[in-house]
Amino acid sequence: MLKHRGFPGRLPGTDFQFTIRRANKKGATPIVRRERFRDRKVADKRADEGFMAALIQLFGEEPFERGNLDAGRLSWLIGREVVPVGKLDPTDYEQMLRVDMKKAEASFPALFAAEPPAFDWDDVDFDDEDWDDEDDA
Repeated sequence: MLKHRGFPGRLPGTDFQFTIRRANKKGATPIVRRERFRDRKVADKRADEGFMAALIQLFGEEPFERGNLDAGRLSWLIGREVVPVGKLDPTDYEQMLRVDMKKAEASFPALFAAEPPAFDWDDVDFDDEDWDDEDDA
């Protein structure tokens, strides 16, 4: 499983997870499109916005591998702002994805404003350690 170095592990000041530390021995958690209803909590919407901001900051419009990105977070965006490259295999850590910038801008206009929201990524624990090595010991 590819580790996305420099990607925030979570939304600052919350328990909203953005990455996983190690591959699931039973296989990758499936990415399943989740409906975003209008009455979702503000914190949930902020987590979506923060995750999208991190995706845009790290990958832009370029395709990227699912790797250690959290399936739950991706599930809120898949099929809308994040689209598969080729046919979607929801349980493949190597699945290639990309951000659809037009849809991302329509859904998260604040991220494309002259002064986008700050997420204080400097205060976040980044997944820069190789946690898989712990399992091999």
